[in-house]
Amino acid sequence: MIPTLETERLVLRGPEGADFPVYRGFFADGEASAFYGGPLAPDRAWRVLAADIGHWALRGYGCWSVVVRESGAMIGHCGLWWPESYPRSELTWWIVPVARRRGYAKEASRAAIRFGYEQLGWSLVETHMNDANTAARRLAESLGGTVIARERFPDGLERNVYGLPRTDVPAG
Repeated sequence: MIPTLETERLVLRGPEGADFPVYRGFFADGEASAFYGGPLAPDRAWRVLAADIGHWALRGYGCWSVVVRESGAMIGHCGLWWPESYPRSELTWWIVPVARRRGYAKEASRAAIRFGYEQLGWSLVETHMNDANTAARRLAESLGGTVIARERFPDGLERNVYGLPRTDVPAG
């Protein structure tokens, strides 16, 4: 069972098949999804959704679909992810372009961070990103993240790893 988290403006719920149009649209947009492996054909976007759903079964945690409480619109995903062969877990997120710059990624990230500490009992929640992803770096820093390591990942890229402190936003 995937828990639902609620924040002031958002509901973070388990991903589901009905989210596919949002995934397909996001991953078809090469600029929006550039740091997430895009652009992707629809069948590949479907596989990303399937992986997001399956991660919960395999690891007991994962990414939520981010839904705006007021409208019910699904606008992205956010959560805790640890792909096989990667050296570390990570907080990850993506938000569709029309919903960016409204603080949704930060609000959802705070809830996911709190979940990592309080529900999973992690001693440290981390994130990492491509060096060119300045928006993600700014978000990590605005969440109080500090660089704790620099590592090479299985995709061949070196990345800074940020440790993220506990947050004061309730996660559920």
